[in-house]
This record gives sequence, structure tokens and C-alpha cells, in this order.
Amino acid sequence: MHTTVNALEERPGSELLQRLAKLIGTTQVLVVRTLDRLAVLNASQYPAVPGSHACFKGLSGAVATASRAAYELAEATANNPLDATPTDGPPADEAAMRRAQHSEAGPLLAERLSTAAHHLDLSATLCHYAAFGIARDLKNHPEHLSLPQVSAAQYKMLEKIAPGGTRRYTSIRGSETIIAGDGTRLHPTPFNALRKHRLIRPSHVSALGDQNIEITAAGQLVLDLQTPARDLTAPLGTPPIPRVASRRLR
Repeated sequence: MHTTVNALEERPGSELLQRLAKLIGTTQVLVVRTLDRLAVLNASQYPAVPGSHACFKGLSGAVATASRAAYELAEATANNPLDATPTDGPPADEAAMRRAQHSEAGPLLAERLSTAAHHLDLSATLCHYAAFGIARDLKNHPEHLSLPQVSAAQYKMLEKIAPGGTRRYTSIRGSETIIAGDGTRLHPTPFNALRKHRLIRPSHVSALGDQNIEITAAGQLVLDLQTPARDLTAPLGTPPIPRVASRRLR
């Protein structure tokens, strides 16, 4: 969005109006989506994680700055002179009058678009910081996670799917074939277990029903936390037993 707004030419007229209308609508949709994510996050276990406050502030800030971007684009719409004919006043050269209006509106439009682009860039940065902070906080405090315990076969399959390129094919008879990005054929049993636990998901479904498969954020956390070198005897989601330091009686 930031790049698109920056590439706009502040040439007044009907064409600019159409572009601004599309940009305002897209920005408002993104604001609503961010609000939805914020509500889901607030209803989850994440608020109990130490450090989560900063990420909530960042995501709330993204909502505010994106809303300001939509406001600036709306103001640019108001500053954009269209080719309407006045109902009163002395007769004048319409072409000259329109040139004067466009010339006067040019700097105002440039300022509005520049400010909108700045707010869009800032909101994107805040979203990235929030996403990075959430992943960092959950890795540092795995006791707050509710991740499933995967088997060795499921873990290896996640490693195969993570780089991308995995596709799932379904035949007319209903049988399925899963091919990883490196050409390896994957067994459907661990694949279906990963799908059931929402560690993987289809990213695209073709007209023939074939699916591109990608790893989810939860699946990536499983890879990051449940490494082969890690002791997996205690299931994730169980808080560690605190150690009580012994005190010498005096």
C-alpha cells in the first residue's frame, strides 16, 4: 500500500478519484482485519505472556496509523477538483479556470498522499514488530503454548513442508498423493495428523482440487521448540516445576 500510494501522480481529475476510492476501501479493509486479529489475540492465552503488552500497543498503533492513512486519502479526495460546472458567477474561460484549480490543488494533493504513505509505512512496521514480538514471547515462554506433541515422523514431515512447494493431489477415486517441494512423496497418515492439529494448511486450491500446502505459525513454533535435541518427555503447555531454594536455619 505504501508503495502504491507513493507511485500515485497527484494529477487532479476523475482518474485520481477512482484510484483514491480503491485505496481508501483497501485501507479500511486492512484496518478491519487488524482489529479482528487484535480481538482474537486478546481472547487468547497471549495476554498472560510476559512482554505481551508491548505487542498489543504495537498492533493497536497499527490500527490507528492505518486509519490516519485512510483519513489523509479521504482528504485528498476532497482536495481533488473535478470537472463540475458552477451554477453562478460571471462567465469565464472554463479551461483556464480548471487549469487554475488543478494548479492550486497539486501541492495539497502531494502533501496528503505523502502523509498517507508515511502512515501506511509506519503501520506496516508496527505489524512486523508485533508479529516478531509475539513469536519471540511465545518462544521464551513455551509454558503458555498449547501446541500438540508431534511424533518423529510428523516432525520430519514438517521439516519437509516448511521450505514450501508441497502439493496435495486428489484423484477422481478420492485417493491422495502428497509431494514435497524436493520431490519426496509424503505419507498421508502423518500429513493428516498435522492438518488435524492445524500445523499445516492449504494456501491455494486449483480448479482441479489440487492444493498448495504451507506450514502455519503454530507449525513453525513446533519446529522451533520441539527439536530432536530437546527433551520431549513433558508435553508442551505444562508449566515447569519451580525450584525452591533451600534456606539455612539460623
